[in-house]
Amino acid sequence: MAHRFLPLTDVAEILNVSSAQAYALVRSGDLPAIKVGGRGQWRIETTALEDYIQRKYAETRAGLASGQLEMHEETV
Repeated sequence: MAHRFLPLTDVAEILNVSSAQAYALVRSGDLPAIKVGGRGQWRIETTALEDYIQRKYAETRAGLASGQLEMHEETV
């Protein structure tokens, strides 16, 4: 059975970013999360992560189509 919630470290790994960058996404409200447990550990629902990824795909497509984003060789 797949887990409904992911720890921040797993989210960082999935997005291929640092834990600090993943935490910044949560802090900014870009990536919805909840705090659980006595130590207040962050958890991100898998559907929220998928929604975030899809939203970023749409934003990227729109940016490329409008010319506001350019693809550079090092990002390809």
